[in-house]
Amino acid sequence: METPILSTIPGTRIRLRRLTPADVDGIYTIFSDPKVMRYWSTPPLQDKDAAAKLIDEIGQDIDRGTILKWGIALNTNDAVIGTTTLFNLDLGNGRAEIGYALARDFWGQGYMSEALQVLLEYSFNLLPLRRLEADVDPRNDASIRTLERLGFRREGFLRERWHVGGEIQDALFYGLLKREWQKS
Repeated sequence: METPILSTIPGTRIRLRRLTPADVDGIYTIFSDPKVMRYWSTPPLQDKDAAAKLIDEIGQDIDRGTILKWGIALNTNDAVIGTTTLFNLDLGNGRAEIGYALARDFWGQGYMSEALQVLLEYSFNLLPLRRLEADVDPRNDASIRTLERLGFRREGFLRERWHVGGEIQDALFYGLLKREWQKS
């Protein structure tokens, strides 16, 4: 089966689209913000050169087939306000992990829920996936609520999984099976 890798996936207020070098400012805004990166597995970006390098690395990883990552772009002006990712893709076993980040100015407005709904629909309807997983810091209440609203179930607790910015962090593992998923 040929896997359809879409460069743009439409939503209602947003669309998922491939990142370009023109997205440096948006990516820097997202990934340099310590509050956005608080529960991420890497420290904040230090400068726009690091954001440009990140966009280039993402493009290379997509071309190699190791990840699928999109910018979350507003339909009104095409500005990138976040990202969604499928990584650790294992199409043979029908599984992948998801990751996501959203610029702080857009928190609490439903943009991430919409973006993840679009990602889930793509993952379960167009890709040969039957399982998605998410690794979440137990202190990240907003992310946990988002996953649970989408139907993800808590499956495990990993103590001291990450060491980021001098801090040891635990992780919660969540999973969603295609047969359990129901579009809201």
